Amino acid sequence: MRISLLEQILRKIKIKQRDLINISQKTPKKVNRWMKWLSPGLLIKRWLFISSTGVLLIVLGLAIWSKLTPVNRLLELISQLLESITTRVPSYISGPGAFLLGIFLLLWGQNRTLVSITEAFSGGDQELVDRLLNHRRLNRGPKIVAIGGGTGLSTLLRGLKQYSANITAIVTVADDGGSSGRLREEIGVLPPGDIRNCMTALADEEKLLTELFQYRFQAGDGLIGHSFGNLFLTAMTAITGKDFEKAIAASSKVLAIRGKVLPATLSDVRLWAKLDDSRFIEGESHITDAGGNIVQIGCFPSNPPALPAALQAIKEANYIIIGPGSLYTSVIPNLLVPEIREALKKAKIPRIYVCNIMTQPGETQSYTVSDHIKAINQVCGQKIFDAVLVQRVPPSSPALEHYALEDCYPVFLDKENVKGLGYRIVLANVMDEDSITNKISHHPQRLARVLLRWYGKN
Repeated sequence: MRISLLEQILRKIKIKQRDLINISQKTPKKVNRWMKWLSPGLLIKRWLFISSTGVLLIVLGLAIWSKLTPVNRLLELISQLLESITTRVPSYISGPGAFLLGIFLLLWGQNRTLVSITEAFSGGDQELVDRLLNHRRLNRGPKIVAIGGGTGLSTLLRGLKQYSANITAIVTVADDGGSSGRLREEIGVLPPGDIRNCMTALADEEKLLTELFQYRFQAGDGLIGHSFGNLFLTAMTAITGKDFEKAIAASSKVLAIRGKVLPATLSDVRLWAKLDDSRFIEGESHITDAGGNIVQIGCFPSNPPALPAALQAIKEANYIIIGPGSLYTSVIPNLLVPEIREALKKAKIPRIYVCNIMTQPGETQSYTVSDHIKAINQVCGQKIFDAVLVQRVPPSSPALEHYALEDCYPVFLDKENVKGLGYRIVLANVMDEDSITNKISHHPQRLARVLLRWYGKN
């Protein structure tokens, strides 16, 4: 008897929910649009109210200033007009009629105002209100600092920008290969490649500009191999009086990026590494090519000063993410800046390291998760993060075969060693595997979703 009664209640609730869904689907688009404009957080209603109050105060001020004479005359005129209307038209008709006419004029006026505003933008009214709602949501997101370089950091940023506009990417400037290396040697500019990748990753859906910044010249004396973005940043650096920070800020405005991209230092940093066979290798691009086991890493100059804006971003952050990226050539170079190390140690906020999915020849061959952590600890002297994010499910057999040809293998999670070092382990499926090329990388959206979920729990 009780079960049948419960079933009846549940059935009625389902019918009610279905009716509500049908009603919402039948609601005209204009009504839905207006409801969106009334959503909290858009700062529309309060400014309309303040504007109306301002108009009333202006009228009141003028009336008081003129000793109320115009007001008295206006009130007399309105009184006579109302008396004339009510004697000819009954109050139960003239009252509601005037009220409805006022509502119509108010809504019509506001509608035309919004239409006039939206005509200045591409897209319709719905696109604008959605854009405003999204803008408010992103601006209320946590202040995130992401530290790294290479494709790993840009992949992370591509996912994070869907959750917050308060992102600061702190990027290594130790690259000396490819287009960046050539510009560094020939013009003396700091390597722009990783900076460019991060800016385009944070671009606010400006597809054409992003493609332009990533475009790489295929021909031309001196141009071949260079990307337009690298050349643009180099030119902007010269225009701003060799101020690389200003050049990045100006370029960021062109791309309309969400957040900020900052170099870890403005010093001309060059990496060096000692290998287990006693070789001493200089230059980021040469370290990986050397093919040995790295036992120590450093840079020239040995103590480069940090960019003040980067230190301020760490100080104000709500959440710090380190990696993913090549351990010795993308992640650790940022930590070779003493002030950044110290700022990370002092931070009393959630801090997490995103471990690579695969080992990398010449850098982390045969490395486990704890080996990655030990390498960072060796540079920093103590813990700078609280947890490590590790891929849960291994790649497919075709992908493993593909990477085995390059002497790359999944990074093994040695749980006991990681826990013994005092770190929490976050296991999640954040891998993106291309079924055609069998290439593996972190999936931007999955990675960001897992990281934000972990942040919400801490």
